[in-house]
Amino acid sequence: MEDIAQIYRALSEQMRLRMLMLLFQGELCVCDIMAVLEEPQSKVSRHLAYLKHSGLIQGKRVGMWTHYFLKDPLDELTATHVKFLKKELSALDWARSDAEKMREVQAKKLCENSPVGRRPGSKDGTAAHAKQAAMRRKKKANS
Repeated sequence: MEDIAQIYRALSEQMRLRMLMLLFQGELCVCDIMAVLEEPQSKVSRHLAYLKHSGLIQGKRVGMWTHYFLKDPLDELTATHVKFLKKELSALDWARSDAEKMREVQAKKLCENSPVGRRPGSKDGTAAHAKQAAMRRKKKANS
C-alpha cells in the first residue's frame, strides 16, 4: 500500500506530471526537459529526483548531463496506473503542447550543441567561463 501512496505523492505535482508525460516519448536529457518546461536545472533535477525516488523513472549519466527514462519493468499495479495516466492525460492541451515543444527542442540537439562548460539555458556561459578563467589565473600565479 505504501508503494502506491508514494507514486500518488510523486504525481500530485503538475510539473512532475508534465515530466512523466514527456518521458513517455522516450529517454530525455535534463537539458531538453528544462527547455520544454522553461525551468532552471535545479528545479527540474529536484522534481526528477522525486520521480526517481518513487520508482517511476531511472537515470543515467551521459557526459555532463543525466538522461532519464521510464523504469522498466514497473510492477503490475504501477504499470496499470502509468498506462491510465498516459491515455487520459495525453489528450489534454498542456500535454499536447509539451509534446510538440519537445519535438522542436530535440530537433535543436541542445546537448550536442552546448559548448563545454556551459549548459543550455545559460545566457552565455559566463559563470562557467569566469570560473575557468579564475582557475587559469590561479594556476599561472602559482607557476
